[in-house]
Amino acid sequence: MGEVTLETIAYAKLMLHAAKYPQCAVNGILLADENKLKEASKNQDLDIVDAIPLFHHSHYLSPMAEVALTQIEAIAQSRNRVIAGYYAACENFKDTTIEKCPGQKIAEKIAEYFPSAVFIVVDNKRFTMHLDSAAIKMYRYNEGKWKAVDTNKIIFENTFALETVSHLMQRNVCSDLIDFDNYLDDLSQDWNNVCIEKLVASINSVNDEDYQS
Repeated sequence: MGEVTLETIAYAKLMLHAAKYPQCAVNGILLADENKLKEASKNQDLDIVDAIPLFHHSHYLSPMAEVALTQIEAIAQSRNRVIAGYYAACENFKDTTIEKCPGQKIAEKIAEYFPSAVFIVVDNKRFTMHLDSAAIKMYRYNEGKWKAVDTNKIIFENTFALETVSHLMQRNVCSDLIDFDNYLDDLSQDWNNVCIEKLVASINSVNDEDYQS
């Protein structure tokens, strides 16, 4: 299996989702860029460019999941992206395995259509407001099973990813994050979380300037 790159916005959204609902299990969808997939097809590298927060209390309501996935797929196609993975954080602090995660059937369905899909589990035990490690466990679908990805094959888009997400959590940006449960309660809410995307882009720009100077 090849390397998996996590762009900062994807990592930020999934961690902010878990931070917003620490008392709940949460889950979401991971997207990859279709053009980059074609470039990396030979060595099976995968670049996760975005995350879409799904639920914090509707995990087991299949009609809700179908509505969400239909909308996500439509938006993904319009942006030349594909559904390439799934993430989840367990409700119980001690549970950090796939078997304990909500919505596993969604992950299995994704793997049917995208055979090299990834499954990210938030590691609650390492999740703090000041991240000094990734605080995630990653698995990749291979030969019909979810297999752990070596940590040295998990790459962040830039060296500022942990610092950026820590900064967002300390500013309580998680309260601004919208998942599909929020959207279904109020259809005016933006489940694409464009405001957070703009904030992350702004922080990345500042960090790049500081690094180059």
